[in-house]
Amino acid sequence: MIKYLFPFLLFLTIVNAENINTDNDVLEDEYPIENIDDVKIEPSVDCLILEDENSIICKFETNRVLKDQEIVIQWIDPQGDISRSRNMLVPAGHASIYDYRYINGRLTGSWTFKVIEDEKEYTTNFELK
Repeated sequence: MIKYLFPFLLFLTIVNAENINTDNDVLEDEYPIENIDDVKIEPSVDCLILEDENSIICKFETNRVLKDQEIVIQWIDPQGDISRSRNMLVPAGHASIYDYRYINGRLTGSWTFKVIEDEKEYTTNFELK
């Protein structure tokens, strides 16, 4: 009896797998929405300083969409110079991206974390002492 169970389960898996549609173009035609969530939010950035972990963690939140989004992240030091600039990808279906740096070795003063998305800029400031 058990020797017939494996072929039967394999047969059921194959039959049901034919019904699964993984073609993204068909899904976009069926659901022609840009935003996956019903609620649209205003994109935002925020930074958190964790002194006990020697870390600065910055987060960018945006709306979930059905395609990958390319963004540019910039860390601007107190002198106004771009300390680091990165091109990052927000994968389809995701709504946030994180970047972090260590506190040690950073200039003290007011830093700016900037995200450029579709020619729009979102910034937040934080203070290192």
